[in-house]
Amino acid sequence: MAAQEFDYFVILAGMRTGSNLLEEHLSAFPGIESHGELFNPHFFGKPNTESQFGLSMAAREADPVRVIGAMRSTSQHFPGFRLFYDHDPRAISFVLSDPKAAKIVLTRRPIDSYVSLKIARKTDQWWLSDMTSARAAKVPFVAEEYVEFLDTLSEFQNRIRHSLQISGQTAFPIDYEDLSDPDVITGLGRFLGIDAKPDMTNVRAKVQNPTALSDRLSNPTTATDVLSRLNVPDIEQVPMHEPGRGPGIKFFRACKSAPLLYMPIRGAGFDPIPDWLKAVDPDGELVGGMTQRDLRRWKRQHPGHRSFSVIRHPIPRVHDAFCRFILPADEENYADVRAALIQHYNLPLPPIWPDVAWSLDDHRKAFLSFLKFLKGNLGGQTSIRVDNTWATQDTLLRAVAQFTTPDTGFEVMSPFALSEVYTSDIEKAAEAAYRRDYMMFGFSPWNDGDQAA
Repeated sequence: MAAQEFDYFVILAGMRTGSNLLEEHLSAFPGIESHGELFNPHFFGKPNTESQFGLSMAAREADPVRVIGAMRSTSQHFPGFRLFYDHDPRAISFVLSDPKAAKIVLTRRPIDSYVSLKIARKTDQWWLSDMTSARAAKVPFVAEEYVEFLDTLSEFQNRIRHSLQISGQTAFPIDYEDLSDPDVITGLGRFLGIDAKPDMTNVRAKVQNPTALSDRLSNPTTATDVLSRLNVPDIEQVPMHEPGRGPGIKFFRACKSAPLLYMPIRGAGFDPIPDWLKAVDPDGELVGGMTQRDLRRWKRQHPGHRSFSVIRHPIPRVHDAFCRFILPADEENYADVRAALIQHYNLPLPPIWPDVAWSLDDHRKAFLSFLKFLKGNLGGQTSIRVDNTWATQDTLLRAVAQFTTPDTGFEVMSPFALSEVYTSDIEKAAEAAYRRDYMMFGFSPWNDGDQAA
């Protein structure tokens, strides 16, 4: 498609990939107008902004495609915006299918984005104009958290690639390192149909964390060890690394001697299976952090092996997620989700936690509201991400099955008491939200008489 046939542009990226800097580069071109993160669930384009193009955030939630149309009709110049993997999935679907959208795919080495995101959350500094105001911090590297981050990024990248392939579209790929190359930026302008050069005096954003990754981590040795097992470059290096999409093999656990392979379905709550596997294995040892090659080798070395996954009744599973990640006010990775649930979905959550005034009735009402939200969330009707902790187990099991199908699946008892919280309304709401799990796995109404209290 010729550049002049585009009606608007979209930067497809993730948090801490350099999208602010790229947006400033684009805005420096004459005739280009960028509107920020139009589908960020917490603001409308820019922080502390709740309306654009004559539309409110409520109107955006009701019809995200309408926002793009309003942008095109009201912008005086060639318009565009940034769109991240955790923004409104309906907007992502529309943009990917729209040949009139000039797609700019921005990437950055995942470990750099991961560390930068943790530092930004700790320092509350998301943009820097001058080094004199820079805030430095060291953050911990958490292996499972990072693998989850990798999976999210790779899923988004693969979705973009597949959409472009089946629709015959092309995109302009650009890496974080390319943002310092004026020739690449000029080429991006040509891709959008702009022959002039950008006025770089208008670009104010600066690199926030220029030091080596090892200087920004509180446990660099742990990070080096994990990254080497993941086949990721050393943390002192800065090459581009695109992760491959996988079914979470890094989370698989196999007995060292016994022919048993556990393929967990990620979710909330304590998982007793690894301890059970250690007790079963003659050596009392487990193998984890495997690659596909490692797993195939293990299978060859353990003839007659059996693989299994564990599923739970949806009610104790989602209650675990609610109590662990939504109810607390200090869960860093869920703070944005919690704020959006309160502001946009009227969840009656306590402003602080623990809250001595929080009653059983308060808990029931909040949990029931969360279940009602999940019905829309799992149905693709909200702008908030579908997190692994509350995604349907059928979907997660299908992801596991991309590599190997479990020989068996069974339910583990819930470690949380629900006898006081549970009501018939909660059961109905859970069945409405997790209808597919109830159907696929044959769950009956939850009963504390046959499950752990």
